[in-house]
Amino acid sequence: MLKLFIAGGAERHCRREVEGLVALEAQDVATPALYGHGAMPDGIHFVLTAYLDGARSLQQQWELLDSRAAGDSAAMALLGRALGLIADMHRKGLVQTDLHLGNFLLQEQQLYVIDGDAVQALSAGQPLSAEPVEDNLAIFLAQLDPEWDALGELLLVDYLQHNPLALNPDRLARQVTQVRQRRLNDYLSKTLRDCTAFAVRRTWWRFCVVVREELDSLSGLLARPDEAFAAQPLLKDGGSSTVARFTQQGRELVIKRYNIKSVAHWFKRFWRPSRAWHSWLAAHRLQFLGIATPAPLAMIEQRFGPLRHRAWLITDYCAGVDLLQHLGVDGQVVPSPQTADAMLTLFGQLVQARISHGDLKATNLLWYQGRVSLIDLDAMKEHRSDRSWQLAWQRDRQRFIRNWPQGSPLATWLDEHLPRV
Repeated sequence: MLKLFIAGGAERHCRREVEGLVALEAQDVATPALYGHGAMPDGIHFVLTAYLDGARSLQQQWELLDSRAAGDSAAMALLGRALGLIADMHRKGLVQTDLHLGNFLLQEQQLYVIDGDAVQALSAGQPLSAEPVEDNLAIFLAQLDPEWDALGELLLVDYLQHNPLALNPDRLARQVTQVRQRRLNDYLSKTLRDCTAFAVRRTWWRFCVVVREELDSLSGLLARPDEAFAAQPLLKDGGSSTVARFTQQGRELVIKRYNIKSVAHWFKRFWRPSRAWHSWLAAHRLQFLGIATPAPLAMIEQRFGPLRHRAWLITDYCAGVDLLQHLGVDGQVVPSPQTADAMLTLFGQLVQARISHGDLKATNLLWYQGRVSLIDLDAMKEHRSDRSWQLAWQRDRQRFIRNWPQGSPLATWLDEHLPRV
């Protein structure tokens, strides 16, 4: 396997890759054998390692699982394999600072560590103490959906079998929260700049960002977004926004245009990010946290320099029915166990992330394939202060219950079961 280093700092990264692989081999941690390394013309450096024929990354294995829900036995077993190898590294004084499932390769029954560039020998040959172990484990655990956090001690069973160590579960939980927040902030910043995952086009007259792999299929729509509203029934045709469902290359999509109703309305909006901008970030925040919402694909702002005008948001279409239809308008029937579990899972995720929706009409929650998805994210907010979060959640909670008649069986059931903070 040939790995080339061609960007700035190529020599440094090549050296670190070699040092990391040598450190793994020295401590008898399974990694592809190092065959050679060196420099090439034009500042390119290379590392040559053994090719593991038929190997798959644990990330590939993870994506093939039937279920990745917290506690699923197959998912637990896969994570346990990674944690066992991480424990062996810690017991031998090594850490992998870029811990994710893609950096573990499984060939038959042998698991290998790759990406020596991120391997550090903190105390080669000597077990790490608790704090660096907790810091390193947090990097791995923070990449799981937050619903896994409650299973932290169960996940660590495989780890402790390989490296029995007195860990501080409270400190580990705090570290996981901090690492996940940093990862979320980094990810959200990427959704607004040109990078591997997103394509950004910025001129004096407009700002456009699109998921890069969708760029070719959406290019015509991005150039002329209003054409999607022509000659078809609209999902919504209000003063503040217009929403249409349309088909693009056989795929069902939704486009929402955020209108400017008047000059006075424009004076209220022009100086701040548009509602499309806010919804774009909100949808990516939910997706990062594993909270169901239609995938955000692109966002456009019409501008005059720094001043905003109309804006558009393009997402996948969710074919589900809203909860008002699914549960019934009169509120005479309580949710089935499947619906109740899906609703309480969603609300539990929002509470854990301290996110308020801001407009929890039942029509803004869609029932689809056993999950409840959130839409219409214009007013969504993540709260840092306890006071603002508690007030916002109470408003959300009360607004959702008010979708059904006061005292009805469903309203009563919701009041008894929805989380209180």
